[in-house]
Amino acid sequence: MAEENASETQAKNSVWAQSIKVHDQMAVVWRLIKLARPSYLMFAGAILFAGITIIFDGYLPFILQNFMNKQLNDASTSVKAIVSFALIFGAIRIFSALLLYFQNFWYTQASEVALNNVRKKLYRKLHSLGMRYFDQVPGGALVTRVMNDTESFFDFWQLFLSLIYAIFSIISIYIFMYFSNSGLSLGLLFIVPVTVFTIWIYQKYSSAVYRNMRSKLSALNAKLAESINGIETIQNFHQEDRMKHEFADINQEYFNARFRMVQMDSRLLGPMNQLLLGMSTVFILWFLGNQSFSSAVAGGTIYAFTNWIENIFNPLNNVQQNLSTFQDGMVSGYRAGKILDDITYEPAQNDGADEKITEGKIEFKHVDFSYDGKTTILHDLSFTAEPGQTIALVGHTGSGKSSTINALMRFYEFQKGQILIDGHDIRDLDPVDFRRKMGLVLQDSFMFYGDINSNIRMYDQSITDQQIKEAAKFVDADKFIDSLPKTYETPVLEGGSSLSAGQKQLISFARTIVRDPKVLILDEATANIDTQTEAAIQNALKHMRSNRTTIAIAHRLSTIKDADLILVLDKGSVVERGTHRQLLAKKGYYYDLYKMQSMENAGK
Repeated sequence: MAEENASETQAKNSVWAQSIKVHDQMAVVWRLIKLARPSYLMFAGAILFAGITIIFDGYLPFILQNFMNKQLNDASTSVKAIVSFALIFGAIRIFSALLLYFQNFWYTQASEVALNNVRKKLYRKLHSLGMRYFDQVPGGALVTRVMNDTESFFDFWQLFLSLIYAIFSIISIYIFMYFSNSGLSLGLLFIVPVTVFTIWIYQKYSSAVYRNMRSKLSALNAKLAESINGIETIQNFHQEDRMKHEFADINQEYFNARFRMVQMDSRLLGPMNQLLLGMSTVFILWFLGNQSFSSAVAGGTIYAFTNWIENIFNPLNNVQQNLSTFQDGMVSGYRAGKILDDITYEPAQNDGADEKITEGKIEFKHVDFSYDGKTTILHDLSFTAEPGQTIALVGHTGSGKSSTINALMRFYEFQKGQILIDGHDIRDLDPVDFRRKMGLVLQDSFMFYGDINSNIRMYDQSITDQQIKEAAKFVDADKFIDSLPKTYETPVLEGGSSLSAGQKQLISFARTIVRDPKVLILDEATANIDTQTEAAIQNALKHMRSNRTTIAIAHRLSTIKDADLILVLDKGSVVERGTHRQLLAKKGYYYDLYKMQSMENAGK
């Protein structure tokens, strides 16, 4: 019970459970309007047709009132006049229906185009953000924002038309009512402040409910993504029951959030609208009934006012019933805006950066590096890798090996010092040439859905099939590829589940080598490979390192015996440096690591 109360308190205090301020809501509305810019012309055409339809909706009861009060009460009115009026009235109705069709068609099409543009904009933005952003935000939450949240934008833009329709309908109809009966129209003005007050109350208290609901949906998607991605580990450690309970708890929280939303909608929207409609109808009958004691009230006037009041409440009802959609759009727009406004960009190159990598000489000069700007990971790191040399980075977990690679690959910005390639500051290198000349092979090789060809080519059509085969042969991947039924056209399932770890790594090698990089970065490329496969991998690596500057993170020290320089890192600093023989002779940190690994291997 105490845990439930604590959970509820935490949910109430969460930033996502707080109301969005009116100022922020207006900012979100303006942003959503700007995001619809590619569809402005279609939106404008639809709104123009809506305006004409609104005028017809107010004008038709007016002319019908005059016809009923005058022509139908006049015995001399001919059948021809009645038929003519009926035809004109019907023609206007048909024309109004056509306008309504084009209004809905254009506005819906415009909303779809705008939605498509927003998703592309968000996707482009995500790919401009740095690795630090993705370290902080769960993948499931991002999927929710790009897919689920943007879906509500479509409904928001549809509601925006309904809101415009309702406002102009009220103005138009009140004008016609005033010319028909000024006293009654002024008395009916009470509808406006009551409606505005109801909407204000709803907006004030519902934004917190909707933000909380959206946050629960993000948590639900994140949990689902985690369960699917980690299914092998979950089953291996018999964690199915725990994951089921956790998912059920989050799902229940999402259900409770949606239930609170339903409660708020049912209390404030439908009943209040029906109450106002009923009060307005009673007021019309009371007002005209009082007039009937002193003068006759024509039936056309009663018809017109009851029709007008329905024409006011129909769009109002549509708006009020969809205020939940508006609030959904507010929260979704706010969350999407957080992505668009985020400044956690990938490290930027200097203006006019156009230097090229030619030889592959790498220099670290007194480099300090931090992920968060507070805790320094690398301290005064300095070393030089001459063209064609192999530099190995070794050390315990957390020593700074991967951080060195992250700084070199420009995944994160370093804070102090210099990183030079061929004498040029790394920030002055042409970004396209930099990515092409820097070949990175990770410990876990990610395979894209497609075939082996596309995973080596990486959808770069300038790379020919012959180049793919030569790259595969160069890293000894051609032997297992040629043994497959469809060779290079063999389908690759999501994540490369149909391939072994060694096969995926060889494809990753071919993917890197086909671009002929000048610098090769190996991030524990053999860590997940079995001993039998390691021989083939090591042979491939030997070919790849030939005439290339190589920076290798080494998990198995036996694989970097031939390195030109070994840097031993501890807590972000170089504690030893030298060749394999030199470091063993020192009998220091490296010696202890090598001896410990040798004993572990002997015990297997």
